[in-house]
Amino acid sequence: MTDPVRRVPRALRGTGAGLLRRARTELDWLDSRRGGVHLALFHEFAPSPSGGGHQFLRALVGELQRRGLRVELNRLSARTPACLFNSFNFDAARLLRFARSDCRMVHRVDGPIGVYRGYDDGTDRTIAAVNAELAGATILQSRYSLERHRELGFDLRDPHVVHNAVDAALFHPPSEHEPLVGRKARVVATSWSDNERKGADTLAWLDRNLDRERYELTFVGRAPLRFEHIRVVGPVPSEEVAKVLREHDVYLAPSRDDPCSNALLEALASGLPAVYRDSGGHAELVGEGGMPFSDDADVPDVLARLLGELDERRRAIRVPALADVADAYLALLGLGAEPRA
Repeated sequence: MTDPVRRVPRALRGTGAGLLRRARTELDWLDSRRGGVHLALFHEFAPSPSGGGHQFLRALVGELQRRGLRVELNRLSARTPACLFNSFNFDAARLLRFARSDCRMVHRVDGPIGVYRGYDDGTDRTIAAVNAELAGATILQSRYSLERHRELGFDLRDPHVVHNAVDAALFHPPSEHEPLVGRKARVVATSWSDNERKGADTLAWLDRNLDRERYELTFVGRAPLRFEHIRVVGPVPSEEVAKVLREHDVYLAPSRDDPCSNALLEALASGLPAVYRDSGGHAELVGEGGMPFSDDADVPDVLARLLGELDERRRAIRVPALADVADAYLALLGLGAEPRA
């Protein structure tokens, strides 16, 4: 079989290049010829607290390591049989140097990025080019993401939908829920991105219009705007996010074209029904565990209806188990049994 690196367009082979980086890659490549582990992961992690992709991959690696699997980061040793590379969040030149035709290559694809960001800077085309040349299979986080890629003409290699999952040791419901009687309902939203499509306009509208006699609204993360009435908790570790979520009653998911919001999954896993914008993959994740809205002005009415069915909506919450998601990844990587139905 032809070495896949030689078939990759020259522009992609140069991505991430630089004398020092190339030298480091070459030294690591030489060192990697002497060993192997179970799985290679190519992804540039951001320091915690950070966005959903980073959070999910940390949880996935933790689950695999608890099973005794060894994972190497941003290198692919000579005897490592499988490689997972994430979206565009890795050094493409480095991956292309390490890639082998006898290694199972699986691409985890997000987005489409241009739809999610609201503008097209060529990232999706770059992702598709790497996918076409290196991937044996593709993992997308939602049916929405798969269908939007197809609508835009991106034919990804052997696509499979596997939703993200969260670490249940961190994100789980409280032992008991405080009754609503005699107090305000507590609504929370979270985000680690300053992308305006995360719902800054909705938060601003609610800051001005939400009934403060009936609701308390908290935002956790990187605040997109200055608010007058919304309580803001800055970026905090996952343990603190989970604690804050369990103190609330309802989660607000106002983002647009979000393929598989890890923040939403964290809230659902923490026992919070969601009021969510009817956009992206939200409906797939929430199911009957929440209610959608289309316009900001609809949010108060949707909140009121959901609170009237709060216990029922809590019972309807279903989130993917991290163990099942790990099984699905391992199966597609050729490292385990078939994914569970």
